[in-house]
Amino acid sequence: MLPQLDRYRAFLPYPSADVPSSAEGPLKGLRLAVKDLFDVAGYPTGCGNPLMLAASGTKTTHAPAVAKLLSAGAEFCGKTHTDELAWSLYGVNAHFGTPVNPAAPEHIPGGSSSGSAAAVAGHLADIALGTDTGGSVRAPASFCGIWGIRPTHARLPLDGCMPLAPSWDACGFFARDGETMERVANVMFEVDKTPLKDPRLLVPEDMLDGIEAEGRRLIETAIQHIERWRGKLERVNVYRGEREAIYTAFREIQAAEVLGVHGDWVERYRPPLGPGIAERFDFARGVTKEALRHSQERRADLVRHLDEIIEADGVLVAPVVHDAPLRRDDGPAKFDSYRHDAMKLLCVSGHTGLPQVVFPLGRVHGAPFGLSLIGPKGADLSLISLAREIAEIAG
Repeated sequence: MLPQLDRYRAFLPYPSADVPSSAEGPLKGLRLAVKDLFDVAGYPTGCGNPLMLAASGTKTTHAPAVAKLLSAGAEFCGKTHTDELAWSLYGVNAHFGTPVNPAAPEHIPGGSSSGSAAAVAGHLADIALGTDTGGSVRAPASFCGIWGIRPTHARLPLDGCMPLAPSWDACGFFARDGETMERVANVMFEVDKTPLKDPRLLVPEDMLDGIEAEGRRLIETAIQHIERWRGKLERVNVYRGEREAIYTAFREIQAAEVLGVHGDWVERYRPPLGPGIAERFDFARGVTKEALRHSQERRADLVRHLDEIIEADGVLVAPVVHDAPLRRDDGPAKFDSYRHDAMKLLCVSGHTGLPQVVFPLGRVHGAPFGLSLIGPKGADLSLISLAREIAEIAG
């Protein structure tokens, strides 16, 4: 992508290299953007950090996820911005800048897959690869008014991609519409081992607590439309009164894993770290073994509880985040508060490894606001197909 054509600042300005793709295939004609965490032959992998970029060198092979899309006919159009080390939710990178949210330019695009979401929302690419550890595909999809998926954990390969917190990391992707999303999914997943046959749609009432009023009205209206189609939906509780404890478990486990992956590198090289990133490493160093053990127990309890609720056919009709994306000029206190509130929702599928599909629902305070489906492990293709039906009805 030539810099002068990148009006949303979605792409890294790397020198262009030839990245061949198959002349034929189910994705022929679709332009592919790739988050700068994945290796693409002929390009460096910068991971949103200047020192990582300097040490990268030019890669000689594609990450398997990239190779699969190219072999299906997708046409590579550039590498996209990411939050630093992919450890943020905003899309704001202190070193390389912030992509513009094409659907709401005064608002943040969301991260860490900010450039991929902006490229798709802004019609600079048709599809894009991202990663999702804490919400880095799902939040940008909601913020930019597009489709995104965090697949079943470990269903798609992450070889040739920078790790962050391995028991959370997932390879996800974006598209502007459900039809294109399903085309990509058919290539990436091929077939569901446990397809949804007669899904039970569930409303997670405690996930709706704290949703900003305008967003809640949108969701409740969508549920009314769905109930006219499917009949009364079953109400369930996800957190069982332990919302804060479950969120704390997410923070502590994720932080400990990030420290295990990147802690030695930070200690050795003392890289310049942007606002919030250094503080998260400090937090990680303070997580005790005892606290981590308790958090792992809470996570295991949540996994068991969600398995009981969802079984092989349950699907949560769930909010993605609690409010419209922040404005770019909101202050640090609002950014910090927003992240904590959003992660209490986003951590559910991350904790459990369940797939979550995000699709546009409407607008809140002038910016996009999405809805999602969380379903059984291994039912990713079925979940996207169901999401296409519900998106038509809910909107």
